[in-house]
Amino acid sequence: MTIARGTAITDRRKTRGGTPALLAELGFPPRLSVDRVSARVPTQEQYQALDLPSGLPALRTLRVVYSDDDRPIEATVMVKAGHLYELQHEFTPE
Repeated sequence: MTIARGTAITDRRKTRGGTPALLAELGFPPRLSVDRVSARVPTQEQYQALDLPSGLPALRTLRVVYSDDDRPIEATVMVKAGHLYELQHEFTPE
């Protein structure tokens, strides 16, 4: 909250360029995003909101965005219909 207080980040509306642009203007450029993805049984509320057929999983993503000095500057939880998304991971072997 020390970063967001008094800025458009706390408004419940879209900001031009999105949160990353606003954070960069405040001196906190995004440097790394880390997603933790899990598949699970959706809640009844999620079934209804996502209009899921019964028996399908939901994908839950916790995204944390870090700035300089590994400072976390944004955290987002997203829930998506599992049958509509595909995940891709790319890495270079060490």
